[in-house]
Order: sequence, then C-alpha cells, then structure tokens
Amino acid sequence: MDTLLTSEDIYLFNEGSHHRSYIRMGAHVGVHNGQDGTWFSVWAPGAKAVHVAGDFNYWNREQHALYSQGQSGVWTGFVPFAQQGQNYKFIITSIHNQQIEKADPYAFYCEEPPRTASRIWDLEYQWQDHEWMKNRHQLQSRDQGMSIYEVHLGSWRRNPEQGGRSLTYRELAEELPAYVKEMGFSHVELMPIMEHPFYGSWGYQTTGYFAPTCRYGTPQDFMYLIDRLHQENIGVILDWVPSHFPEDGFALSKFNGTHLFEHEDPRLGFHPDWNSLIFNYGRHEVRSFLISSAIFWLDKYHIDGLRVDAVASMLYLDYSRKTGEWIPNRYGGRENIEAIEFLKDLNEAVYSEFPDVHTIAEESTAWPKVSAPTYAGGLGFGMKWDMGWMHDTFEYFRKNAIHRKHHQNQLTFRMMYAFNENFVLSISHDEVVYGKGSVYDKMSGDEWQKFANIRTLYSYMYAMPGKKLLFMGCEFAQKTEWDHDSSLDWHLTHDRSHGQVQRLVKDLNHLYRGQTALHEQDFSASGFEWLDASDASNSIFSFFRRDKQGGTVLCIFNMTPVPRNNYRVGTDRPGVWKEILNTDSELYGGSGQGNFGEAVTEDIAAHGRAQSLNLTLPPLAGMYFKFAGDLQ
Repeated sequence: MDTLLTSEDIYLFNEGSHHRSYIRMGAHVGVHNGQDGTWFSVWAPGAKAVHVAGDFNYWNREQHALYSQGQSGVWTGFVPFAQQGQNYKFIITSIHNQQIEKADPYAFYCEEPPRTASRIWDLEYQWQDHEWMKNRHQLQSRDQGMSIYEVHLGSWRRNPEQGGRSLTYRELAEELPAYVKEMGFSHVELMPIMEHPFYGSWGYQTTGYFAPTCRYGTPQDFMYLIDRLHQENIGVILDWVPSHFPEDGFALSKFNGTHLFEHEDPRLGFHPDWNSLIFNYGRHEVRSFLISSAIFWLDKYHIDGLRVDAVASMLYLDYSRKTGEWIPNRYGGRENIEAIEFLKDLNEAVYSEFPDVHTIAEESTAWPKVSAPTYAGGLGFGMKWDMGWMHDTFEYFRKNAIHRKHHQNQLTFRMMYAFNENFVLSISHDEVVYGKGSVYDKMSGDEWQKFANIRTLYSYMYAMPGKKLLFMGCEFAQKTEWDHDSSLDWHLTHDRSHGQVQRLVKDLNHLYRGQTALHEQDFSASGFEWLDASDASNSIFSFFRRDKQGGTVLCIFNMTPVPRNNYRVGTDRPGVWKEILNTDSELYGGSGQGNFGEAVTEDIAAHGRAQSLNLTLPPLAGMYFKFAGDLQ
C-alpha cells in the first residue's frame, strides 16, 4: 500500500461527507515496507508537484515527493525516518511554477508563533475520565442546570514570579478545575485554543484547525487539562471558528496558488470586519475539512460542546457590507445558501455521532429556528446565545434608577420571544473589552449602588429562563476591562466588596443547579409565569419559575435604591415561603434588609390570587422564595 487513503476515503472527501478525514489526511507516524516513518497527505488540486520538507531531510525542498491520487486533488506519500516531534511543511509547485511553502492544514501540533512549521505528532493518551463520559448524556441533559465559565487560558492566571508568563496546560489543570468546582460552574468554555499566529486575536484568527496552541504545552498536556476537568464533573466547551480565517501566507490562504479554501471574489471571500478570508462552503472538500475539524475535537479530545463563533456573518451575504460589496444568491436574496447548508450538515454530523454534546450558536439576528432540528426546518444547533437579552439588560442597568420606571420593557420584553430558541444568557468577553467597560463600569450609581446593581443583575440573570454564561473576572466584579496580556485582578478577591460578589456568584451557581424549578424547564414556557411585569412605577417585577413536578421558586426584584416595605405579592400556595436568596444580605455586601428568612401567606387577595405575602423588598436587590413544603 502506497497511501493510507482508501478509494472510499477519497470519494467521501471529494463528496464533502468525510467527517473524520483527519484519520487519513495530514501526518501520521507508521511503518511502510518494514521502515519506520510518516505518511503525509494533503489536498492541493491543480498543483504540478508537492514535496515534503522538514527536519528529517534537512529541509530539502525536492528530496521527498508526494504522489497525486488521480483526479481527487489529494497528494500522498511515505517519508522514511520522519518521526515524532520533527517539523515539516509542504512545498507546493503551483500551476504557475511558483513554489509555495505551506503548513499542514491537518497538523496536530505546530511550532510556537512566530515560527510556522507543522510538527509530526501522535495523539496517544490514556484517558481517566470514564465516569464523566459514561454519564455525560445525563450530566448534559437540557433539563440540567448549565452554568458556563468562559475562560481565556492565557490570561486567567499568570505566574508573577516568572515575568507574568501564562500558565501551562498542566499548571492550569492543577488550579482551574478546583476553582470552577468550588464556584459551582458546571462547564468551562475556552476561547479558541486552536493554533493562531497572532496572540491578540484571542484565537479567533485560527490557522491550525486540528492543533491546540503550543503556547501552553503539548496536545497531551491539553488532554490532561480536559481530563482533570472531567474528573471533577466539569464539562468543556470550545469556541470554534468556521466563519473566517486569516490571510497569513503560511496557512490556508491561496493554499495551492489559487483561492482554494476561500472564494476568489472578495465580495464573497473577504470579511471586512476582521480583514480575514471566508471559507468557500460550496466546495465539498472544504466542508469535509471543517466538519472533520469539529468532529476531531469531540473525538480525540473528549470535548463536550462547540460554541460556533460569528454565525450571523455566515448566514448573510451582505453582513457588514454596503450596496455593491456583495453578490446576491441564485434567487436574488441575501442569504448565504451554501453556508446554511454547511451549518445544517455540521450539526447533523455532530449530533449523529455525539448525541450527548452541545453545539451553541453565537447568532445576533432574528434568524428563525437556529436551535431547532434540521428536520423541523432549523439550523440544527442545540442552543443559541441570547444577544438581545444581553444588550437590553445592560442598557437598563446603565440607567439611573430614577429613570428605570420608563424602561421596564427592556427587562420584560425578552419573555415575548424567550422560548422561540434554546437560549444561553451570556455575559461574555465581548462585553468587557474595546472601551465597552467592565460590568462594574456599566452599572449606574455610586460605588455601593454599582455593587448592589451587579448583585441584582446576576440574581436576575440566574432567575431568567435559559442556561448561563459568565466571563472570567465578572464573577468578582473586576473593575477594569479584560486585558489578554495580563492576569485577572485576583487581588481584588481579597477586597471585601469584590469577595462578596464572588461569594454571591458561587451561591447562585449552587442554587441554580440545585433547584430544579430554576433550570429544569429553561427552554419551556411551562417553566415560567409572570406574577407582575407591570409595576413600572416602583421598578419592581416578579415571576415564578417551575419544574415539571410543580415545584416553584418565586423571584422578585427591586430595581431602585429605595426599600419597599409592606409590598404585597400573590402566591398560589398558602403557608410559609422561605427566603432562599437575598442579594441584600450582609454576606454579599448588602444592607441586611429582608424578611428574617421567611414570610407567611395571608388571606388577602393580590395578583389574582386568594393568598399573598407581605414582603420587605431591600434596595437594589433580588430575592428568591420557595414554598417551605417543597424544601428537602
């Protein structure tokens, strides 16, 4: 056999349906005719010749030729003595006789930027996460509480004794799982760890779609980090970017001397927002490449979910473009038909092979049925970020409390659409960079009111239907914007006010995940009922969250710094209601006002109910009550 690729592999790859092409493409250590070495395969249609140069042949650009596999565009060959850890590149002779030096699109490991070679690497690893993988279907069920901690690995914590360097994967494995578990988050979401040349892109300008960045260690080191998270029952979601890629000459751009992965016409193939290139989703081999990348992380790295970046930019041909800067589809419309079909194929492939994982869309428009199955006319994602909720909520909390009575609808409007999709409520990195200010900066009022507003915001977020995502540093109210070149301001957690917010987030996580009424029906209208959405004059709103068995949590919020005494709310169950959360507790930095831990119904009608509670509502505070008979 002169190639690892079978005729079926080549057929499926050219058809666009080879979802595990990484098993054959790229570099794979093996044996041929009794000789140790490495098999190489690369897609470079139209090339006149393809060679492999690397450490194994002193970077001789002509010594080791690959061989064309018919009309497939795939070139393969075996190189004796090429072994684990050695660097290599493909030397592609274009139709114009230009020699182009390219990194391997399927490389499992790369040199550390600014160097650009690929590295021969085996992915053998002895996983210890058997319990997590065995129980993942239940642990990741949609009726479970899902609280996600978004992390940029290079700046979460740094080593101040060694020049403020980033922690390695192994060092992170000793610190991150323990912290996430202590804080009560169910998942971490890692900003792109796929190899990227420019650190300041945070990984969103990906060049290595099958390689974790070598900045923090080897692929096995990254596997160890995931393994340790799983051993603590923490799921791992990766940000994944199939929407665009950078123009760097060593990578995918003009790979064979022509526009291979991208469109030739810049009206289709260039993204003005990021000065990057757009994949040609209509090309079958590009679809095989991208879907294989998604499956690769789920397969080889035991990843539990993919958050797909910038989906809106994929769906619309005129995204961020002026008239004349885009080409309509074959029907004259603005929808990117090829990208839509690709997303459907992607989600069908993921869920057919890994039904216990999640795909999550970052999609900022009103595109219908993003998180509906493809058989029901949807794009097939499992969930979608609720960008409208995030925007409206921050706009509300920026306003001085005296004006909030005129903007009650900014918080109530969401429930008009809340169950049209399976939503994740996200306060992500995008909200705390580039002059947008930290969460602390977004809050109105003096310092006490800012912290009180943050506590109220988080309690409101955790009470609303939908899964939760919070960017690192937000859990302790970091005052400055996020800086990828620096560690989070961990010293603030020793400050009383910041430490108290951190304690609140910890308690919210445990409460949200522990109370089925707060999460079991996150995606069902049966799990939510307004009690009063119309008390704008007092800037108060209240609602019930319910589980499938009828268990209820009453959530009520006072959005002003004025305490409301003798505030009456109707209930549907007579008896004692326990105050299970009060963000004005002194434990969290509040003024300590409340209801002494419980309230008892009276035979006084309110809100259309025969029974009601007479409550004290603390200033700028969120409160949860649960019927005492339901407490275990």
